[in-house]
Amino acid sequence: MKKIIMALLLGLFVNSFSQTKSIEGRVYSGSSKYPLTGAIIKNDYNNISTSSDVTGSFSFAGLNDGKYELTVTYIGYKTQKISIEIINKVSAYQDIYLEDNYLTISEIEVSENREYGKTNYSGLDLKLRPVNNAQDLLRIVPGLFIAQHAGGGKAEQLYLRGFDLDHGTDINISVDGMPVNMISHAHGQGYADLHFVIPETIEGFDVYKGPYYAKFGDLATSGAVVFNTKNSIEKNFFQIESGLFNSYRGLAMFNLLGKNGKLFKGIKESAYISAEYNTTDGYFDNKQKFNRVNIFGKYNGLLSPNTILSLSASHFFSRWDASGQIPGRAVETGVISRFGSIDPSEGGNTSRSNINFILNNSISPNLEIKNQLYFVNYNFDLYSNFTFYLNDPVNGDEINQNENRNIYGYSSSFVLKNFLNNQDWKTEFSIGTRIDDVKKINLSHTVERSYLNDIVKGSIVEKNVYASLDQNYKFGNLVVNPGLRFDYFDFSFSDELDNNNIYKKSENIFSPKLNLYYNLSSKAQIYAKSGLGFHSNDARAVVFALQEKTLPGAFGYEAGASFSAGNSLVNVSVWGLNLESEFVYVGDEGVVEPSGRTQRTGIDFSGRYQFTDYLWADMDVNYARGRFVDLPEGQNFVPLAPEITSVGGLSFKLEKGLSGSLRYRYIGDRPANEDNTTIAKGYFLMDAVLNYTLSKITFGFSIENLLNNRNWNEAQFDTESKLFNEEKPVTELHFTPGTPLSLKGKISVFF
Repeated sequence: MKKIIMALLLGLFVNSFSQTKSIEGRVYSGSSKYPLTGAIIKNDYNNISTSSDVTGSFSFAGLNDGKYELTVTYIGYKTQKISIEIINKVSAYQDIYLEDNYLTISEIEVSENREYGKTNYSGLDLKLRPVNNAQDLLRIVPGLFIAQHAGGGKAEQLYLRGFDLDHGTDINISVDGMPVNMISHAHGQGYADLHFVIPETIEGFDVYKGPYYAKFGDLATSGAVVFNTKNSIEKNFFQIESGLFNSYRGLAMFNLLGKNGKLFKGIKESAYISAEYNTTDGYFDNKQKFNRVNIFGKYNGLLSPNTILSLSASHFFSRWDASGQIPGRAVETGVISRFGSIDPSEGGNTSRSNINFILNNSISPNLEIKNQLYFVNYNFDLYSNFTFYLNDPVNGDEINQNENRNIYGYSSSFVLKNFLNNQDWKTEFSIGTRIDDVKKINLSHTVERSYLNDIVKGSIVEKNVYASLDQNYKFGNLVVNPGLRFDYFDFSFSDELDNNNIYKKSENIFSPKLNLYYNLSSKAQIYAKSGLGFHSNDARAVVFALQEKTLPGAFGYEAGASFSAGNSLVNVSVWGLNLESEFVYVGDEGVVEPSGRTQRTGIDFSGRYQFTDYLWADMDVNYARGRFVDLPEGQNFVPLAPEITSVGGLSFKLEKGLSGSLRYRYIGDRPANEDNTTIAKGYFLMDAVLNYTLSKITFGFSIENLLNNRNWNEAQFDTESKLFNEEKPVTELHFTPGTPLSLKGKISVFF
């Protein structure tokens, strides 16, 4: 720690003597007048680039007297060229206001990024592709597939890079720096329910595939997704939606301080509040009676030219009935319809409340400090029946999983950028902690939502303390990015079924990273990445030593290229990932349990093309091969791991009036068990969205499953089950039927 602090102080010392002649400034949105984070500023004189920090600040140091021309770019804004002159060794300063513009792929420079490694497509995709619900937020992530199988209230099943992620076992998801994943969750490790997010509040998102980045720890094996909410809104609006299956949605967003914000003693502020209500009966025979309420408010204030305070609070509540996963034989024999249910008492309710405090300080254009505090209160109550009458032929096998938890989190990060010999070197050091206080976590046997007996009952306290160091060294066109992360975990479980005895265990892990990027030009980059990551086990499995590995490691490696040519933007990569312990879904218990070692290899392709100023095309194609390392050939398939997936479509956005999108989703057949004797069926779907916007009103229309593929299966599992009138259990494919043709209309009014 002393060495790290000394390095930071040395960087500040070097910084103070290297900026006697510099160009400094800030980049703002011309419409909102708020700072733009991540704008690329290129010094055309020496071909050196930098990016604006959270206050919009940037700096070029070590310059001589003379005239300089800067090129400033940001997705969704007009590129601007600025001429600045340094005279008599006096540093120059310039505020830059960018005007809104249509997206232009030809202006994107793939080698210039505020953060190396993240996808180049996130800002582009979010501006072009319609996002109407929390599920759409996940679908917009390149290569990520989702499946809902509990009535719309439960978190989606996730698939990425050859992983059946269950509900989040191997992907790290956050919103405004707050974790979405719930570790040691009542239903499954890493459970990630994003339904507390109102999609219209999302400003952008970043995608990081693989375990290559020091800033991400637990669960970031297949990758990480970072969502960020808007700091301000320009207009108030109401929105009403109505669709088939008695589906309705209402949304309202209000700017609390007016269009231009509030000025008080030089402080510019923004504040808004949004509220959402959803209800639907769904397309199942057993009505879902689904209801969801979301409320979100955010304050953002420029307390000084160098300090930004962000404070947000939200509350989410959801209740639903579910039809669950049904066995194919029950449909084939006519016991139930394809949209029927075996146990109509499945379903549940959940809630989440968040308070998030973030203070960003730009001490200088080359030093950023960020401090964050957050608190989460979370409740979960779920009734499921996966095996029907297998274990209890009289009452059935319905289970109740419930929990109540508080999460306390703190993080602090320091970003230092030095200009040495006209090269941009960046150091990021972070420390933090997360404490999960799960006051109760229970698994009970129930019948028609009535209690029978406890299976597991207790409480969990899980603590994670971490530190990370990430360094970028730029040598000409080569960027060397080493990183190191340290995580310490403390697990504690109080077992109420064992006289409240407390069982404890602690573990730590180091995760080194090394990434190389070579910029062939501003339009082309090749890279090689490598890193160690991990996912934690459930605290109950850890303290009872049910598995050898407390923090199973993952070693990932990747090589690829990104390039922009004319109106196209392309990324292609070849990757591999070795995992010390796989998490596999166990249908008869409704949980995810650790298993053996696995190895995955794959190819990712992403392409974006702009035909005209108003028409874009996108396509993501992903192939992955996953196998267990220690099982015999032919019996070593990873159940439900996707092999071939693809999403894509056409989007158009006219200057006035019409906008829309026509999209497809494809996932191929995949093994549902280790010996590939049961196949989870693939599907091909198409959706369409059309909007027409006037000055103060928007009319919208959307169609889901445009081709009306009624027989597609969304979630699928190879499960042993027994129906009430059966003498012997049967192992076969159980599934949740996918959405049939669905229509929805909306009206939005702005004021």
